[in-house]
Amino acid sequence: MNLISILVLLFITLFVVVKLTERHGKPLTNEQQGKLAKIAMVLIFVMLVAALIKSLM
Repeated sequence: MNLISILVLLFITLFVVVKLTERHGKPLTNEQQGKLAKIAMVLIFVMLVAALIKSLM
């Protein structure tokens, strides 16, 4: 029962966030998209390195 309630809460939260960002979000320029893509790649690399270190310990 706990798992179902958590999943329902997550889906409701996701729905609200998507609706709010559709209404109040503004389109990104190509420069902003490029900057965010670079940041995302760095964060993904850091997460992979952290997962590797965690699995080795």
